[in-house]
Amino acid sequence: RARYAWAAARIAIGWVFLWAFLDKTFGFGFATPAAKAWINGGSPTTGFLKGTADNTFGGLFDTLAGQPWVDWLFMTGLAGIGTALILGIGMRIAAGAGTLLLLLMWAAELPLTTNPFMDEHIVYAIVLIGL
Repeated sequence: RARYAWAAARIAIGWVFLWAFLDKTFGFGFATPAAKAWINGGSPTTGFLKGTADNTFGGLFDTLAGQPWVDWLFMTGLAGIGTALILGIGMRIAAGAGTLLLLLMWAAELPLTTNPFMDEHIVYAIVLIGL
């Protein structure tokens, strides 16, 4: 049963990454409207990172927002991590890269508004480490 639970967790978190890539690329209207989709000239990192200027590490992350190399690295990471997790291939690389990406996103949001430390980024990172 535990193997099935871990497999379900792997696929579920893989879908979280892959869906973020697809929605930011094509603007399906869930988190990204079509007008701000990557294929329509939008920046997948601007929306999240531009709002971090007043956060703990805001100056660092705010300067990265919207830079083409950051957009490409972020989107390649989302697609690669999501695909690898769903297919169960390259798990060590995918879990390590996913954990790093999640921890960076967590750091960009500090201080958290709903909890002093814990949010979904940390929970997903813990599951990736377990995988």
